[in-house]
Amino acid sequence: MIDLNYSLTIEATSDPTFFAFYSPELEGFTGIGHSVEDCLYQAKWGMAEHIALLKEQGMEVPPANPNPRIVIENSIHRDAA
Repeated sequence: MIDLNYSLTIEATSDPTFFAFYSPELEGFTGIGHSVEDCLYQAKWGMAEHIALLKEQGMEVPPANPNPRIVIENSIHRDAA
């Protein structure tokens, strides 16, 4: 089981050694990883840090998604279309 509180989109990049990721539900949250697994790891801890920062700054934190989705896209082909 993957323990995330928000949905996550992972995209391939033109550089084969990096993947980009973001959460469509958690505004401003983005990152990079060297593999899909690395993105999942980075996202888990990064989301917690992002939420802590939002709270620290008195900003609204969106409610956790009880059924988050993980989408993996090949942005190289999507951009070529």
